[in-house]
Amino acid sequence: MASGNRYVQLGLIAAVQVLAMAMWFSASAVVPALREAWHISDVQAVWLTASVQVGFVAGAVVSAAANLPDRFPPQRVAACSALGAAAATAAVPLFADGFGPAVLCRLCAGFFLAGVYPVGMKLMASWFGAAGRGLALGVLIGALTVGSALPHLIKGLGGLPWQGVLITAAAIGVGAAVLAAMFVRPGPHLSGGGASHRPRYALEMFRERGPRLANLGYFGHMWELYALWTWLPSFVAASTGSGEATVGLVSFAAIGVAGVLGCLLGGWAADRFGRAPAAGAALVVSGACCLLSPLVFDASWPLLLVLLTIWGAAVIADSGVFSTALSEVADSRYIGTALTAQTAIGFLLTVVTINLVPVLSALVGWRFAFLVLAPGPILGALAMRALGRRSETAS
Repeated sequence: MASGNRYVQLGLIAAVQVLAMAMWFSASAVVPALREAWHISDVQAVWLTASVQVGFVAGAVVSAAANLPDRFPPQRVAACSALGAAAATAAVPLFADGFGPAVLCRLCAGFFLAGVYPVGMKLMASWFGAAGRGLALGVLIGALTVGSALPHLIKGLGGLPWQGVLITAAAIGVGAAVLAAMFVRPGPHLSGGGASHRPRYALEMFRERGPRLANLGYFGHMWELYALWTWLPSFVAASTGSGEATVGLVSFAAIGVAGVLGCLLGGWAADRFGRAPAAGAALVVSGACCLLSPLVFDASWPLLLVLLTIWGAAVIADSGVFSTALSEVADSRYIGTALTAQTAIGFLLTVVTINLVPVLSALVGWRFAFLVLAPGPILGALAMRALGRRSETAS
């Protein structure tokens, strides 16, 4: 019964992530329409995505400093956060009349989403011990990946105006809040609530070699991930000259479909071969795809799709592995705080690379724009190698 219940909860927590994360790239998916409606510049278009990252970092800092996911029932934190993000997403088409109000709404959406994603990782870890936690968190990150890609699918299939895309994403977010509040529960491995207030743990964990290496690997991974997700449609459009619908479907396939498969494979590999080897292998593959991207820019559709599929799978395959590793080496009383702090710093790095890629594309073209992302997976792979050696020494 307990085993069956944990798989039910795995499905529910994953569903919450899919529905809530549909709000993340909802504005990014309709940037071409917003350019025409509001006459915004390239820099302003960048900040429609980067503002979500900044808001997420701010929300994660507040959550970690207050130890929210460790002091209060995490499912309620997730429900309230998803509802807040839905309100902020719906406010863009309902009330925003230009770039400034829209960015403020996107900041608020990111702020609230910080109470969904890291809290979901704590909830998932609470249902699975060390033996199955890698695959379980892989499922969670796969759900996040599908949710993040969902606006591209809505745009590609629905033929909705930009207002309809954002309203649809907000309605889906309300569904996430309902699921979290009514059906999601914490499991036996990490009991929800009860930890004392200890805001310093978000920084104290970096004094220990295990958490420090797990975090460094994650930071290298994040240097690449969200910049790729944000600018992949622009890369595909520049490479192929295709229209919005085709670009949207290709982006959903590379980010969403391939990403889910990568997450499941990464989670399985983490349980089968160890956290550090699995994450290191994914970083090497995604880094290689990054370096190969200029070579396939003018390639045929089949070759381009092969690279994008491999890249889309590899770039996210290790995300759940880093979370798994940190959940096992950090203080068990403050897993929620550790995971929230990890994501806060990681998403702060994404603001840098999301802005760097279009700057580089303006200087040298989209063919070479993604090369700026390569140092992330390279440095992350080195950190995972060191973590693997540490684990071998400890055993």
